[in-house]
Amino acid sequence: MLKLVPNILTVGRLVLTVFLLIMLLYSPNAQNRTLFLDAALVIFVIAGITDIVDGPIARHYGIATKFGRIMDPLADKILVCGAFISFAWIGEPTLFNLTPTTLKIIHWLVAGIIIAREAYVTILRHTAEAHGINFAATASGKIKMFLQSFAIGTTIIKMAHAQNVNWGYWFISITFSVMLIGTVVSGLTATRRASWKQFSLNNRH
Repeated sequence: MLKLVPNILTVGRLVLTVFLLIMLLYSPNAQNRTLFLDAALVIFVIAGITDIVDGPIARHYGIATKFGRIMDPLADKILVCGAFISFAWIGEPTLFNLTPTTLKIIHWLVAGIIIAREAYVTILRHTAEAHGINFAATASGKIKMFLQSFAIGTTIIKMAHAQNVNWGYWFISITFSVMLIGTVVSGLTATRRASWKQFSLNNRH
Protein backbone atom coordinates (compact mmCIF):
# COMPACT_ATOMS: atom_id res chain seq x y z
CA MET A 1 0.00 0.00 0.00
CA LEU A 2 2.86 2.37 0.82
CA LYS A 3 4.21 2.24 -2.72
CA LEU A 4 0.90 3.62 -4.00
CA VAL A 5 0.98 6.75 -1.79
CA PRO A 6 3.03 8.99 -4.17
CA ASN A 7 0.83 8.04 -7.13
CA ILE A 8 -2.33 8.59 -5.09
CA LEU A 9 -1.06 12.06 -4.17
CA THR A 10 -0.32 12.82 -7.83
CA VAL A 11 -3.79 11.70 -8.95
CA GLY A 12 -5.27 13.66 -6.06
CA ARG A 13 -3.44 16.77 -7.29
CA LEU A 14 -4.96 16.29 -10.73
CA VAL A 15 -8.44 16.07 -9.21
CA LEU A 16 -7.83 19.18 -7.08
CA THR A 17 -6.54 20.97 -10.19
CA VAL A 18 -9.80 20.29 -12.02
CA PHE A 19 -11.80 21.72 -9.10
CA LEU A 20 -9.48 24.74 -8.88
CA LEU A 21 -9.76 25.58 -12.57
CA ILE A 22 -13.54 25.25 -12.51
CA MET A 23 -13.68 27.57 -9.49
CA LEU A 24 -11.41 30.15 -11.13
CA LEU A 25 -13.52 30.20 -14.28
CA TYR A 26 -16.73 30.49 -12.28
CA SER A 27 -15.39 33.07 -9.78
CA PRO A 28 -16.66 36.18 -11.66
CA ASN A 29 -20.20 34.85 -11.13
CA ALA A 30 -19.78 33.70 -7.53
CA GLN A 31 -22.27 35.24 -5.10
CA ASN A 32 -19.74 35.62 -2.28
CA ARG A 33 -16.63 36.07 -4.42
CA THR A 34 -14.20 36.63 -1.55
CA LEU A 35 -15.18 33.45 0.30
CA PHE A 36 -15.32 31.53 -2.97
CA LEU A 37 -11.79 32.59 -3.93
CA ASP A 38 -10.49 31.89 -0.42
CA ALA A 39 -11.78 28.33 -0.85
CA ALA A 40 -10.02 28.15 -4.24
CA LEU A 41 -6.80 29.29 -2.56
CA VAL A 42 -7.10 26.52 0.04
CA ILE A 43 -7.49 23.95 -2.75
CA PHE A 44 -4.45 25.40 -4.50
CA VAL A 45 -2.36 25.21 -1.33
CA ILE A 46 -3.39 21.59 -0.70
CA ALA A 47 -2.48 20.72 -4.30
CA GLY A 48 0.88 22.38 -3.77
CA ILE A 49 1.50 20.38 -0.60
CA THR A 50 0.88 17.10 -2.44
CA ASP A 51 3.47 18.21 -5.01
CA ILE A 52 6.00 18.90 -2.27
CA VAL A 53 5.61 15.58 -0.44
CA ASP A 54 5.02 12.97 -3.15
CA GLY A 55 8.54 13.09 -4.60
CA PRO A 56 10.41 12.85 -1.27
CA ILE A 57 8.18 9.97 -0.16
CA ALA A 58 8.87 8.06 -3.37
CA ARG A 59 12.63 8.64 -3.11
CA HIS A 60 12.86 7.92 0.62
CA TYR A 61 11.18 4.55 0.34
CA GLY A 62 12.60 3.72 -3.09
CA ILE A 63 9.15 3.37 -4.63
CA ALA A 64 9.44 5.70 -7.62
CA THR A 65 7.46 4.41 -10.60
CA LYS A 66 7.34 5.20 -14.31
CA PHE A 67 3.76 6.44 -13.79
CA GLY A 68 5.00 8.88 -11.16
CA ARG A 69 7.91 10.14 -13.26
CA ILE A 70 5.53 10.90 -16.12
CA MET A 71 2.42 12.07 -14.27
CA ASP A 72 4.04 14.18 -11.56
CA PRO A 73 5.51 16.82 -13.91
CA LEU A 74 2.43 16.54 -16.14
CA ALA A 75 0.17 17.33 -13.17
CA ASP A 76 2.31 20.38 -12.41
CA LYS A 77 2.03 21.60 -15.99
CA ILE A 78 -1.75 21.12 -16.09
CA LEU A 79 -2.07 23.06 -12.85
CA VAL A 80 0.17 25.96 -13.88
CA CYS A 81 -0.87 26.28 -17.53
CA GLY A 82 -4.53 25.75 -16.65
CA ALA A 83 -4.42 28.44 -13.97
CA PHE A 84 -2.90 31.08 -16.25
CA ILE A 85 -5.27 30.19 -19.09
CA SER A 86 -8.16 30.57 -16.61
CA PHE A 87 -6.82 33.96 -15.49
CA ALA A 88 -6.57 35.10 -19.11
CA TRP A 89 -10.08 33.82 -19.83
CA ILE A 90 -11.67 35.77 -16.97
CA GLY A 91 -9.45 38.85 -17.41
CA GLU A 92 -7.42 38.62 -14.23
CA PRO A 93 -5.44 40.11 -12.68
CA THR A 94 -6.59 43.66 -13.29
CA LEU A 95 -3.73 46.12 -13.70
CA PHE A 96 -3.92 49.86 -13.04
CA ASN A 97 -6.28 51.55 -15.53
CA LEU A 98 -5.38 49.47 -18.54
CA THR A 99 -8.09 48.96 -21.14
CA PRO A 100 -9.75 45.52 -21.46
CA THR A 101 -8.02 44.99 -24.81
CA THR A 102 -4.57 45.77 -23.40
CA LEU A 103 -5.22 43.53 -20.41
CA LYS A 104 -6.35 40.71 -22.68
CA ILE A 105 -3.14 40.97 -24.71
CA ILE A 106 -1.01 40.91 -21.55
CA HIS A 107 -2.90 37.99 -19.99
CA TRP A 108 -2.76 35.79 -23.08
CA LEU A 109 0.87 36.73 -23.71
CA VAL A 110 1.77 35.59 -20.19
CA ALA A 111 -0.16 32.34 -20.65
CA GLY A 112 1.45 31.82 -24.06
CA ILE A 113 5.00 32.24 -22.74
CA ILE A 114 4.35 29.77 -19.92
CA ILE A 115 2.72 27.20 -22.22
CA ALA A 116 5.53 27.55 -24.79
CA ARG A 117 8.18 26.98 -22.11
CA GLU A 118 6.43 23.94 -20.67
CA ALA A 119 5.85 22.42 -24.11
CA TYR A 120 9.48 23.01 -25.10
CA VAL A 121 10.94 21.42 -21.97
CA THR A 122 8.45 18.54 -22.13
CA ILE A 123 9.60 17.73 -25.67
CA LEU A 124 13.24 17.84 -24.52
CA ARG A 125 12.46 15.60 -21.53
CA HIS A 126 10.65 12.96 -23.56
CA THR A 127 13.35 13.00 -26.24
CA ALA A 128 16.09 12.60 -23.63
CA GLU A 129 14.33 9.86 -21.68
CA ALA A 130 13.54 7.98 -24.88
CA HIS A 131 17.33 7.74 -25.38
CA GLY A 132 18.00 6.77 -21.77
CA ILE A 133 19.26 10.19 -20.71
CA ASN A 134 18.50 11.52 -17.26
CA PHE A 135 16.45 14.73 -17.48
CA ALA A 136 15.53 15.23 -13.83
CA ALA A 137 14.38 18.58 -12.50
CA THR A 138 17.10 21.18 -11.99
CA ALA A 139 17.41 24.06 -9.54
CA SER A 140 16.25 26.58 -12.16
CA GLY A 141 13.19 24.44 -12.87
CA LYS A 142 12.30 24.25 -9.18
CA ILE A 143 12.73 28.01 -8.78
CA LYS A 144 10.53 28.53 -11.84
CA MET A 145 7.84 26.32 -10.35
CA PHE A 146 7.97 28.25 -7.06
CA LEU A 147 7.68 31.59 -8.86
CA GLN A 148 4.74 30.37 -10.95
CA SER A 149 2.99 28.95 -7.89
CA PHE A 150 3.59 32.18 -5.99
CA ALA A 151 2.15 34.18 -8.89
CA ILE A 152 -0.96 31.98 -8.98
CA GLY A 153 -1.53 32.27 -5.23
CA THR A 154 -0.88 36.02 -5.31
CA THR A 155 -3.37 36.49 -8.13
CA ILE A 156 -6.09 34.61 -6.26
CA ILE A 157 -5.44 36.66 -3.12
CA LYS A 158 -5.52 39.90 -5.10
CA MET A 159 -8.80 38.88 -6.76
CA ALA A 160 -10.32 38.16 -3.35
CA HIS A 161 -8.93 40.94 -1.17
CA ALA A 162 -7.16 43.64 -3.20
CA GLN A 163 -8.94 43.80 -6.51
CA ASN A 164 -8.67 47.54 -7.18
CA VAL A 165 -5.95 48.93 -4.92
CA ASN A 166 -2.78 50.57 -6.19
CA TRP A 167 -0.30 48.53 -4.11
CA GLY A 168 -1.98 45.37 -5.41
CA TYR A 169 -1.36 46.46 -8.99
CA TRP A 170 2.33 47.07 -8.30
CA PHE A 171 2.83 43.87 -6.30
CA ILE A 172 1.22 41.65 -8.94
CA SER A 173 3.12 43.43 -11.74
CA ILE A 174 6.47 42.81 -10.05
CA THR A 175 5.50 39.24 -9.20
CA PHE A 176 4.53 38.45 -12.80
CA SER A 177 7.67 40.13 -14.18
CA VAL A 178 9.97 38.07 -11.94
CA MET A 179 7.97 34.93 -12.69
CA LEU A 180 8.24 35.44 -16.46
CA ILE A 181 12.00 36.02 -16.23
CA GLY A 182 12.38 32.82 -14.21
CA THR A 183 10.20 30.92 -16.68
CA VAL A 184 12.20 32.04 -19.73
CA VAL A 185 15.60 31.52 -18.07
CA SER A 186 14.71 28.01 -16.91
CA GLY A 187 13.58 27.13 -20.42
CA LEU A 188 16.77 28.45 -21.99
CA THR A 189 18.98 26.62 -19.51
CA ALA A 190 17.23 23.30 -20.18
CA THR A 191 19.54 22.63 -23.13
CA ARG A 192 22.65 23.69 -21.21
CA ARG A 193 22.70 20.73 -18.83
CA ALA A 194 25.63 18.37 -19.39
CA SER A 195 23.50 15.33 -20.26
CA TRP A 196 21.62 17.17 -23.02
CA LYS A 197 24.83 18.68 -24.44
CA GLN A 198 26.33 15.21 -24.66
CA PHE A 199 23.19 13.89 -26.35
CA SER A 200 23.24 16.72 -28.90
CA LEU A 201 26.93 16.19 -29.56
CA ASN A 202 26.47 12.45 -30.11
CA ASN A 203 23.64 13.04 -32.59
CA ARG A 204 25.77 15.34 -34.71
CA HIS A 205 28.13 12.54 -35.56
